[in-house]
This record gives sequence, C-alpha cells and structure tokens, in this order.
Amino acid sequence: MQATDVIDSDTPSIREKALSLTQGKESDREKAIVLYYFVRDSVRHEPYATGFELEDYKASGTLQKGCGFCTHKSILLVALARAAGIPGRIGFADIRDHLLSYKFRKIIGGGNLLIYHGYAELRIDGRWVHASPAVDAEACRQNGFVPVEFDGVNDFKDSEYNKKGRKHIEWVQDRGTYEDFPWDEIRAAAQEFWAKLGKSFEEAVGKGWRGKPEGEG
Repeated sequence: MQATDVIDSDTPSIREKALSLTQGKESDREKAIVLYYFVRDSVRHEPYATGFELEDYKASGTLQKGCGFCTHKSILLVALARAAGIPGRIGFADIRDHLLSYKFRKIIGGGNLLIYHGYAELRIDGRWVHASPAVDAEACRQNGFVPVEFDGVNDFKDSEYNKKGRKHIEWVQDRGTYEDFPWDEIRAAAQEFWAKLGKSFEEAVGKGWRGKPEGEG
C-alpha cells in the first residue's frame, strides 16, 4: 500500500486520477476494473518508450506521457490501485513473443525472448488477481491480437494465441512479484542478457534502443 520513489502513489497527479476514475465505485473490484481499463486503453502501448534510467519508470511520468511499455503500464496500475486503497504489487516474467516484429527481433539479437516482462497483481476480496495491461485495445485491433481482459476475479494473462489462432505469448519463467520496482535486479539481468550477445549494456541501450529502428512504424 505504501508509496515508493517509482510507485509514487502519493504524487498529486496519481491520487487525483485514481480518485476521479473510481468516484462512485463502491467495491475494490469495481475500482480495480475501471483502473485497469484506463491503464490498458488510455495509456498507449509504446514498446520503444524510454526505460533505461530509474526515473523513466515512475508511475507519475508514465501518466503524464500517456504511453509506455509493459513495465511502465504495470507500475502505473499498481500506483493508481494503491492510491485508491487497493493493495498492489509488480510482477515479472520471461516470455517468448512469437509475433514479435522482425525489426524488434534485430534489436534484441534476433530472438523473441523478452526478459522481465512486467505485469501487475491487485489484492481484491482476499486474493491476488493477475492483471496484464500492456497492450491497448486499438493496438490489438491493428495487429490482430487478443486483448487481455480483467474482471477482478480471474487471472487473465497475455493471450497464448492471436485472433487467427497463431502462437503469440509463451511464458518461459515467472520471476515473481515485488512490493517495489527491483531496478538493481533488472539492470543486472539486462547486463547479463546483452553480454551473451557480445555487447555491453551501455552499448546496447546507446545505439537506437531509445528510438524506433529505421523504418519502424
């Protein structure tokens, strides 16, 4: 429930947004649902958003920018939930995205393994419920993905298949949940990942990662 430097649920913009979204909602489940769909659909999924300094991950910053990738959006959902009085925590998993674009694959060495893919868990009616708010409904429509829903009761994870039945998201390893953003752990894992590809972390993030690859829409 507590605010942190990154999950800054006590920041006025976060508190005000949580209050305005949940006004008139009585139960934690009702509040959680409206918060989830705000983050999923009103905060645009941007896989090339900046995220290589600790400051880049702050929930209030993502709210202001109106876009972010899985970790940004999951942190924002947790912050809004805490501001609304709902316990929340951030979780991570290694996944394979079988529909990852060719140009994004080039950035990460040619494969489709994404480490520390972010998700959220909210505690509703005595149990932790999984929430994956990363990809907005419009991006799903454009790419033929299956939107991840949320009802505050069931665990809806990233869809295993797209709308045409092609393999999409495959969970490889669940790294668990955290009360706060584990920046040191994630940075160390990224350094190890890039080292296996023959690059330093600094070299990898300094060459085009912050912006879209040439020709990428």
